[in-house]
Order: sequence, then C-alpha cells, then structure tokens
Amino acid sequence: MANPEDYRPATGEIPTQPGVYRFRDEFGRIIYVGKAKNLRNRLNSYFAQVKSLSPKTYAMVHTAASVEWTIVGSELESLQLEYTWIKEYKPRFNIAFRDDKSYPYLAITLKDRYPRAMVMRGEKKKGVRYFGPYSQAWAIRETLDALLRVFPVRTCTNGVFNRAERSGRPCLLGYIDKCSAPCIEKISREDHQQLAQDLAKFMAGGAEKFIAQLKDEMKSAAAEFDFEKAARLRDDIGALEKAFERNAVVLADSVDADVFAYDQDDLEAAVQVFFVRGGRIRGQRGWIVEKTEDSTDAELIEQLLQQVYGEVAASVAAGNTDEERAHQQHEIPQQILVPALPENKEQLEQWLGGVRGAKVSISVPQRGEKVELMHTVAENAKHSLSLHKTRRAGDLTTRSASLVELQESLELPDPLMRIECYDISHVQGTHVVASMVVFEDGLPKKSDYRKFSITGDAARDDTASMYDVIHRRFKRYLQDASERQQAPRASGEVSLEYADAKEPVKFAYPPNLVVVDGGQPQVSAAQAALSDLGITDIYVVGIAKRLEELWLLDDDFPVILPRTSPALYLVQRIRDEAHRFAITFHRSKRGKAMLASSLDGVSGLGPAKREQLVNHFGSYKQLSQASEEQLLEVSGIGPSMAAKILAHFAQETAEDDSSATAGGNGDASSHRKVSARDVNLTTGEVL
Repeated sequence: MANPEDYRPATGEIPTQPGVYRFRDEFGRIIYVGKAKNLRNRLNSYFAQVKSLSPKTYAMVHTAASVEWTIVGSELESLQLEYTWIKEYKPRFNIAFRDDKSYPYLAITLKDRYPRAMVMRGEKKKGVRYFGPYSQAWAIRETLDALLRVFPVRTCTNGVFNRAERSGRPCLLGYIDKCSAPCIEKISREDHQQLAQDLAKFMAGGAEKFIAQLKDEMKSAAAEFDFEKAARLRDDIGALEKAFERNAVVLADSVDADVFAYDQDDLEAAVQVFFVRGGRIRGQRGWIVEKTEDSTDAELIEQLLQQVYGEVAASVAAGNTDEERAHQQHEIPQQILVPALPENKEQLEQWLGGVRGAKVSISVPQRGEKVELMHTVAENAKHSLSLHKTRRAGDLTTRSASLVELQESLELPDPLMRIECYDISHVQGTHVVASMVVFEDGLPKKSDYRKFSITGDAARDDTASMYDVIHRRFKRYLQDASERQQAPRASGEVSLEYADAKEPVKFAYPPNLVVVDGGQPQVSAAQAALSDLGITDIYVVGIAKRLEELWLLDDDFPVILPRTSPALYLVQRIRDEAHRFAITFHRSKRGKAMLASSLDGVSGLGPAKREQLVNHFGSYKQLSQASEEQLLEVSGIGPSMAAKILAHFAQETAEDDSSATAGGNGDASSHRKVSARDVNLTTGEVL
C-alpha cells in the first residue's frame, strides 16, 4: 500500500484555478477523476489529515502513486472534461452508474437498406433511432403491432428476409398486410425507407398532427362517397389512437420533464427517473450506483445528470443528419426535477441548454402535482434498492468468500484481485490455439480476454504450447513495464495533450494468480516461462480435470478443495470460461481454414481476395450458394472472377454427385468425398 506523502505535490506547485485532476496507481491506471473550482484547496484536502478520511477515500489515496491536474478556463469546461474522462477511463473509485436492468426500446434501423422496426436492448448503435425506454417489452410489441397497420415496415430478421428474397415468397406478415414486403419488391426500396421515416416522425412526437391529417382525409373520402377508403382510414385512426392513448396524465399537456429520485445506504444508491412528455409518463429507467467515494446529495445528482445527458450530448455531436440531431436533442427536456440542487446548477443548465439548443431548468419541486410525482418516483427507487440488496447479498458474499478461501488454501500472500486462466485447444495437433481469460474481483473482465495462435515447434504438445503462450504474454508485460519505468509519472500539472494520452495497454497489468488447465506438466511449463523471464512474484496453479484437484509447482500432492467449496466453484468457472473461449476461437479458425482451402482450385484468386470472401460469407454453404450479384458485393471481386468462382463450385458439386453415384452400388461411405461443405463449422464434426 502506497504512502500518500511519497507522491504529495508541494502546496505552492498546485494552482488555485479551476481544473480537473486524476489519481493514478503504480501501473499508470487512472483510478479517480475529479474537478475543482480551486485545485489547491481540493487536492490539499486529500493529504492534510489522511487518517480522518472516510474508508473509501482512504483506500483511494493509498492505492494511488501519483496525482496530476489540468487547468481549464471555467467551471463549465471542467464539468465537460470530467465527464469525458470518467466515461473514457471508468475509474474504479468514481461513482459507478449501472442500469439495474436492461430496458427495452423500440428501434428503427434507418441505416439499413431496408429499415427494420424491432425491440432492442443494450448499448445504442449509430444510425438507429430509439424510442423509449419502456418498462416492459410487451408494451412495445403492442404499440408496434397497432402501428404496423398504418406503417407496415419490415420487422423480420435478416435471415428471414434473405430467405424470402431468394424464394420470392413473403412471410406471414406480408400476406396479412402487416408488412409491405420489400423482400419481394412489393414496395420499392425508396418507398419503404420513406415509410420507416414516417414511423420515426410519428414516434418522435408527430402523433397528433398525423392523426389530424388522417381525420381530414377520412372526412374528405366520406364526402366523396368513397366509404371503403373512409372506413379504412377510420380503422387506421383507431389503431394509432390506441397506440398513443394516455396511460397516466400527471401534468399539463405542455410539460416536458425528467423527474429524478433515489434511495441510498452507505454503499449503494438506487436511482429512478420518469420521462414525462406532453404531460404523460413516456418511459422509466433505473440505475444502481456504487458509491465508491464519499458524496453529498448534491454531488450525487451532479454525477447522475452528467451520466444521463452526457450520452445524449455525445450522440448529438455524432449525429449524421439534422433530423437525427433534432431527435436526440429532444431527449433533453425543458425541466429537470431533482430532489437536491447540484452545487454547479448554473453551469449544468448552461451545458444542457447548449446541447438541447434551448433553455433547460434544473429545480426541486415544492408543491402540487410535481411533488406528488416525485414521491412516486422515490417509492420506485426505494423498492428497487430493496430488491437489489436481496438479489446481490448472497452473490457478493459468496464471491468474496470464494476469493478469500482460495487465497488461504493456496497460502498466497496477496489478495486475488486479478486472476488469469490459460487453456490450449487443438484437434490432433492441428490449428493449435490458446485462450487467456481474466477475472477481477471474482467477475469476468471480457475486455481483457486475449487469443493466441500457436505455430512451429511450440505446437508439438500442450506443455510446449503453454510455455509459448505464458512467455509471450509476460514478455509483453515486461516490455510495457520497462517503457513505464523509462517515463515515470510524477505528481504535477499536465497539459491537455499529455492528459489525453491513452491508458497503459492491458498487458501492462500483472495478475496475482495464473491458472492453467492441466496438472503438474502444464504448471511446470508455465513456471519455467516465468522463471526464464525473471518473474518471481506471480503464482501459478493448475486445475486437473480428473478430480478437479489444484496442483502447485513443488508439491508432491495436490490441493483438494471440498466438493461444495465456493473456491472450487470459482476456479471451475474460470477454467470453463477459458475452455469455452479457446474452443470458440479454434472452431472459427478451423472453419475459415476449411473454407479457404475450398477455394484453392480457383485460378487467379490470391490470398487477399480469398480472405475477403471468407470474411464476407463466413461458411462454405453461403459461399457455394451465392449468386453473381452477391459475389460482386465483395471488395476486389469483378465479373470475371465471379464467373470463375461460380464455375468452380458448379464443377465441385458435379464431382460430389458423381462420387455419390459411384458409391451407390457398394459401400457409399468408402467413395464419399469429404469437403468443407461436409463439416459443421460450429462443431467441427463430419456430417
């Protein structure tokens, strides 16, 4: 544990202007980002009386090895820069906002050639318009089902669409007029895109105007005695009104507001927000906040508003069209109602107003319907925190207990904050690959996973492969550590250019424990690789499949954990994840190799074009069934080459048919030609 006095900057060196500061650990990772009106006063508060700091802040200053700061021109600039760095680096000691569940949205993929309407969850993608969030997926489906009568855009998956396009027959929705069937060119591509644009405009707030227009058309049709058209329009109007009927009128029709409330304890807080548009609740969202720093109510609200609307600001900045930007700006309302005012309320209002393009006010409701709605949101937050605590108590306790038990069972000196596991995968020595998976605090960190291809002498057996992988991984670690030592970080001011430098690469972080899949031979190989590199402070353990025992390097007998041990469950889970990751990579590599080999007979097809085909189609079946138009979509494939590929597959099909016929009078299996098409690229089994 570091001593804060070792890296504390001299008081006179710290400026008194506004700015943003970052604490880094010994590996150069940013562990905390903060802002201050007066940098000197704020930073001195971390070092003046260290023993009186709260436990979380105390842990942060003792984990850090340096502190750096950047001066900015105003508090507004510091607000924006702090959000940017928190979003980019995700420091472990900052307040962490996590959705308490994955909320569904109605999404329209306007970027696609034939846009699709569907229910989507998770991270938002560029070129897709989102409406919501909704509390239940069935609510979106009911809304969409009603709207498809008026806006029959496609809702099918790409697989269903491509199959219908090839067969010339639409799916069921095309037959019952719930889809305009662009797959069979029942509607042109341009008209279908316009239909999707109209649906997006309707969902973005043009409902009343569109319904009024349909009512005028219905009256005109009735006046002209075109009663069939009038009846159809009447049914369309009913469907649209049903889709947009008010579920809860809480405020005046002109009110657009986001209402925030939260409930908290010493460690976590549950935040809820109701999105009110046109006086009705249009959506709801919740977060669970891990309070890894001491924060007041005002600071928590400030961080929350940065988190929520910072995503909107980034989307507005990246918007391709004026229409997209206008839709994203609409996500910031006129009013933001909060339980406590942030200290820099004026700067936040200025920032949000600049993003929205109109005035935004942040206020605490004092009386009337807004206060009643705030109480409702607070009740939802209280229930959410209670439910979260109930669900997480056992999981968090078990995870912590398993890490402690594993450390004690292996007699390791340091807590197991980071564990790396390695597994080798191959089929009879061919296409040898390895996987590296990472668990931090007992949870997988998939962004740090790595894959290795193994060739040459290293692929002769599992121990040689294990030595090669461990040696390559930790040689890279030593290189990164050497570069870091050549330019040590000292506390002090940094320019914006230097401050924007990327974090150290992932290989720069050493694990506390290396787990290898296997027994003592694999452990010895891994330890030999570490010893050859001069690394002595990383421990290795192997897990054998026979009895799930743990093998250490110099022990004659393995460590046997109880069958119901939480530590054993953790090690098994890590091993199984490494095995899964290795198998997935191996199947992918083997399948692409089989597909590439099937193209060997095409004259003039070089490695670059072959790789383009493999990446584009992904399987032998799709490539062999591709039309000339589909082949021409691949970069570098012209009409002449497309004709050669079609001729090659036609000849191969004829040879396969000939082989099958030759085997018809005897043992067919003895004459059968096994090609890439006969292999399941997912499982690797011969069909």
